[in-house]
Amino acid sequence: MEKIKFMIENTGDAEEFFVLEQTKMRGETYILVTDSDADDAQCLILKDISSSQSQENLYEIVEDETELLAVAKVFEELLEDIDIEI
Repeated sequence: MEKIKFMIENTGDAEEFFVLEQTKMRGETYILVTDSDADDAQCLILKDISSSQSQENLYEIVEDETELLAVAKVFEELLEDIDIEI
């Protein structure tokens, strides 16, 4: 499982997450990440909000419930052995 480092914009702190999967939906890119490789780990769905001119990716946590449910369903289908609870 790939582990990547995210810089927190407001604080400048760094957090590392395991990337479980990536998908595109309606022209947007989403990643499913977790802070642990344990079976019952907490996950976040992040949306790439980078501009096309940006050299670095910029992600935000998906908070809109409709969008979150739709993307979670896609990730559950991609990762058959993972059950995402919202």
